[in-house]
Amino acid sequence: MECKSLIMLLVQSLSSNTHNTCRSRVDTTGVAGRFFSSLGGAKINVLAIAQGSSERNISTVVWSSDSTRALRAVHAAFNLSNMTARVGIIGMREVGISLLRLLEAERDSLKSNFDLDIQVCMVCPESGSEEIFSLRNDTESGTESLTIGAITRVTEDPDEMTKTTFADEEHAAVVSKGGLGLCFDTLFRKECTFHAIFDCTNDEASGRYHAGWLRASVDVITANNRGLSGPKHQREDIKEAEKSNGKQSGVYLRETVVAGGLPIISTLRSLLHSGDKIRRIDGIFTVVKSYVMFRISPPPNVAACSQFDVTSSNGVFEGDMKTSSTAFVGEACSFSQAVREAVHLGLTEDNPALDLNNEYAARVLMALARELGMDEDNETEQIKMSSDVLVDIDNNLDFLNLPLHIDEQVQKRVDAANAKGCVLRSIASIDVKSKSIQIRISEVPNHHAFAVSPPGCSCVRFFTRRHERYPLIIQGPSAGADSTASALLAELLQRTRGVSTPRSLALIRRGSSGAFLHNKHSNSMNGNGIL
Repeated sequence: MECKSLIMLLVQSLSSNTHNTCRSRVDTTGVAGRFFSSLGGAKINVLAIAQGSSERNISTVVWSSDSTRALRAVHAAFNLSNMTARVGIIGMREVGISLLRLLEAERDSLKSNFDLDIQVCMVCPESGSEEIFSLRNDTESGTESLTIGAITRVTEDPDEMTKTTFADEEHAAVVSKGGLGLCFDTLFRKECTFHAIFDCTNDEASGRYHAGWLRASVDVITANNRGLSGPKHQREDIKEAEKSNGKQSGVYLRETVVAGGLPIISTLRSLLHSGDKIRRIDGIFTVVKSYVMFRISPPPNVAACSQFDVTSSNGVFEGDMKTSSTAFVGEACSFSQAVREAVHLGLTEDNPALDLNNEYAARVLMALARELGMDEDNETEQIKMSSDVLVDIDNNLDFLNLPLHIDEQVQKRVDAANAKGCVLRSIASIDVKSKSIQIRISEVPNHHAFAVSPPGCSCVRFFTRRHERYPLIIQGPSAGADSTASALLAELLQRTRGVSTPRSLALIRRGSSGAFLHNKHSNSMNGNGIL
């Protein structure tokens, strides 16, 4: 189908007339649907519709304030221009930095393969920071995007103009004061069809802004589980905000709050939407507990398993992760050494006690409980206080030099498990029938899935009506800034596919990943992409 679109905007006192002429056969299906779907996806309210004297003519009436956004939405729908997504990033630690670099590296590829132009227009370094970075020349027709280089240069020398990666002219980042309260005003442009904020923090402060952003038609893509595990009034506020304005509300995208890059929430929803019934979910959810418990209580024959993978994978598997002490992960070590390694590897929160005393695991369970409708009568603190801990952890301890008596306490429990042919693991669970949410230190048989799950990996089991005899298991590395950043970008792409161009939708319905990889390879060979 050869289809071209010509838009004429006749601005009147209160409204604009959007006139679309499509050179298409009368029997071509979907043209009108595409036209109106693009307006709906851009949150445009259509006031009137008229069919002209020709089958090629469709006219609609929209408010004049929406005319520019309507024009851009229809242009993108008929492949006359890219869909522009204005995004902001909260939190410039490992995940935020990795995400900004990923968006910079993949921008040309996303334009080519998805007709999607992602412009990073706002960066807030920390949720408690008063500084906010934006483009100095952020105009309606601008195509620039913030980069790591732009932010670094303006931080070192605020008066220096810093060239961004995606512009022919020199444009600079500029620093403003206002912090989280200024994020929406900096990001939002009425003429733009799509806005999103990435929350890459783990802070309560940014979680309190999620509901307000959703009400303002900004999608929230969060790796921060504080919003869904905070006080009940905050959780209820987020729920209400998601539906307060109907399709005008933003969408709350939260896949990464449970297990980083692993598809836990999407799998749960797929099971429920396809008519399955969840009976129980359990597993190792937190990377720190996974690493520490494996190091102090490893299963037998770890080296043999690693060697098999090295041999059978034709060189793809390069061996188990290296510890900071260069020790093999399959060799048991003390609790204090395992904690030191986790800190040095960057696996822990700023305060390791949040991981070791089950606060982080409790927040993950609250996010899952929300999906199962079990969060009404539960609170994070309640789950934490009723959970098992391997050893009592004082928040004021020096986690790089833990006292000897802690190692002795832990070793007694490890030896008791070994005597039974078991290893120690921290298992979090949600039982739907009994309405129980708990975290337990369990003695797991040496060859159980939880026992052999590699250090630093999550292992989550779904017991359902269809998967009753043998549970559905999702296992893999859930930590790492790069994997989390990739998952956040995947959330954005999944979201924009529903509101962007038919070309990107076709990649879901008919296309294959092979075609996408071929395009990336071609772009890379031409210097326009990154393999």
